[in-house]
Amino acid sequence: MASVNKVILVGNVGRDPEVRYVDKDLPVATFSLATTTRGYKAKNGTQIPEHTEWHRIVLWRNLAKIAEQYVKKGTPLYIEGKLQTRSWTDQQGIQRSVTEIVANEMQLLGKKPGESESVPEQPKTAAEPTQEYNKADAPVEDDGLPF
Repeated sequence: MASVNKVILVGNVGRDPEVRYVDKDLPVATFSLATTTRGYKAKNGTQIPEHTEWHRIVLWRNLAKIAEQYVKKGTPLYIEGKLQTRSWTDQQGIQRSVTEIVANEMQLLGKKPGESESVPEQPKTAAEPTQEYNKADAPVEDDGLPF
C-alpha cells in the first residue's frame, strides 16, 4: 500500500521570512505560519477558547525567492507540502528535533499591498474572450490516488 505525506495550511505569517543561500545560488526561506481554530460555546454552555497552532515552513528555490520579495509578517498564505522531521545534536550535546512543512506550493491570499478594498471592473474589449469557463467542462486528470 502506498503512503501519503501531504499538508495543506491556510494561515497568517508570524514573522518575516529568513532567507539564506546554500552554496551560492540555492535559496531557502523559513518562517512561521499560524493557523487558528475559532473559539465557540459548546451545547452544554462550556466556552471553548480560540486555539492557535504554529508551523515552521521551509521554501526552496523559486518559492524562497518569491517569499523574500512578497511575504511579510501578517501575510495570509495557502501552503501545500509535506511533513519532514530533522534531528541533530546541538553545541551542548543535547539531541534536538524539529518538524517542518517543506512546501512545494504557496499562494498569496488577500489583496495586494496598496490595492483598495473594491477594484472597479475593467470593461472588456473586443479582443478579450467572453466565454465563461465552466469547471464541469474541464478535463479530469487521473492522479493515481484511490479516491
